[in-house]
Amino acid sequence: MKKLSLAIIVFAAAALAAGQTQTAPATTTATSSAAMPVATVSRTTKAMHYRLQGGSTKIDFRGTDLLQGASGEAKVDGKKINFEIDAKFQGVEDATKFGLEYLTYVLWAVSPQGRPVNLGEVYLDHRGSAQLKAFTDLQTFGMIVTAEPYFAVTQPGNMVVMESVSISGAATENIDARYELVTRGTYSSTNAHIEGAIFGIDSKTPLELFEARNAVRIAHIAAADKYAASILSKAGQQLMHAEDLYRQKQNRAAVEAAAKEATETAEEARLMAVKQKAEEEAQAAAAAREAKARADADAEAKRRADAEAARQQAEQAKAEAEQAKAEAVAAAQEAARQKDEAEKAKAEAVAQQQALAAETEKAKAAAAQSENLRQQAESLRQQAEQEKAELRARLLQQLNQVLATRDSARGLIANMSDVLFRSGSYELLPGARERLAKVSGIVLAYPSLHLAVEGHTDSVGGDEYNQNLSERRAESVRDYFVQQGIQAGSIVARGFGKTDPIASNDTPEGRQQNRRVELILSGDAIGTDDKLAPAPAAYTPQHQ
Repeated sequence: MKKLSLAIIVFAAAALAAGQTQTAPATTTATSSAAMPVATVSRTTKAMHYRLQGGSTKIDFRGTDLLQGASGEAKVDGKKINFEIDAKFQGVEDATKFGLEYLTYVLWAVSPQGRPVNLGEVYLDHRGSAQLKAFTDLQTFGMIVTAEPYFAVTQPGNMVVMESVSISGAATENIDARYELVTRGTYSSTNAHIEGAIFGIDSKTPLELFEARNAVRIAHIAAADKYAASILSKAGQQLMHAEDLYRQKQNRAAVEAAAKEATETAEEARLMAVKQKAEEEAQAAAAAREAKARADADAEAKRRADAEAARQQAEQAKAEAEQAKAEAVAAAQEAARQKDEAEKAKAEAVAQQQALAAETEKAKAAAAQSENLRQQAESLRQQAEQEKAELRARLLQQLNQVLATRDSARGLIANMSDVLFRSGSYELLPGARERLAKVSGIVLAYPSLHLAVEGHTDSVGGDEYNQNLSERRAESVRDYFVQQGIQAGSIVARGFGKTDPIASNDTPEGRQQNRRVELILSGDAIGTDDKLAPAPAAYTPQHQ
């Protein structure tokens, strides 16, 4: 079995005990059923028809876009009442590359009606190869391989890494099978921040134990504490038993069997919780619909009553308006006569006033528009300066939580002391990598900023040695940031050797302060004009 080498969430047994007391184009759909009422996506694959006692049929597997280097083949033998599947795979990478919640792979058979059947877990050896034998009662089916959080899942997730394809000329009948997949994120920790992650796994720890821990964690996320408390409690006890066996260095097979039992119980608790929660939500939705229907009926009755009252008022107002109209017509005729006489007298004065008023209004409008534009420009400038200052202060606070950081005219300068490197070496210690990982997370949130990495040494040793060491330490930090996803073009690395001390080299304390790597974060977004140019002569990539 291939051991995992990526970061995986490991929960302590004590925390679990505490919890017991509590690529075809995919189309996203909202699917609800008694067995799996969760958000799903649809996918289509080829299902092939096999014959009982019909001999052997060879089927190839090809990797999807998620795992293009993977491949495999399977031999399907028709027995009297079922089919035996002997599958082999190669070129398969660790499942954890798709996310911390993925620990293993599962082979599925999919019927033309879209019903998936878990054929078993795909165990990888150290070369990324695997072999699996399984049986199925389905006579027409396709096969897929998915990355999963544990082996006992009952519905495939949407991380489909391989699909079966028929060999040209094989005596099979291809049928399109449209099936549903659990969307990504269903098994991830969306309700709480993932803590306790480690880098690398003890190679002696069985994968089954990690899957059991993952299964219990996912059951907690699915609210099994509320909807399936007794089953979840049982799963927790089974997990603690497996953990005890492992700590007591019992037989590996016993540990794996106990862990698998905990995984299956946790999946049972998760399924019941999903079902119970869906039923509860359906009842709440039905009650809401009934309440809305009653409210709508009351509103309609009120609307009709209001409409009738308004109609009667309108009829009365119409009669009064007819009478007022007649009186108004007579008054209007008299007023029109008087108005005509007044208009003739005012015509010339009004024309002159209108011309003068038009010119005055035009001048006022131009002046007001000019002043408004000036005020808007000044407001935008002040707002931009304030936002830059706020971003600068926020970044200073965030960086200070990781490394000692000061504000300067060049930008924000974070100081890494030489204790984060091996003595006389440019190799980053684990503590340095952890801090730099946090810094990269901060920098990635602001892609418009620039980062300069500057290495410095004390005065001990020759100029060339110190220059070389400062450059390599700066390059190590730069390369690590690039690995973390920061664009290489936004980082420069420089080495200054012993030419720029910040303390006296006459004392051990002063020399320790001078042995440092400084990270200078700059850019217009935080109010500095220090644009990073391409790497100067002090930085040469030959040491990478």
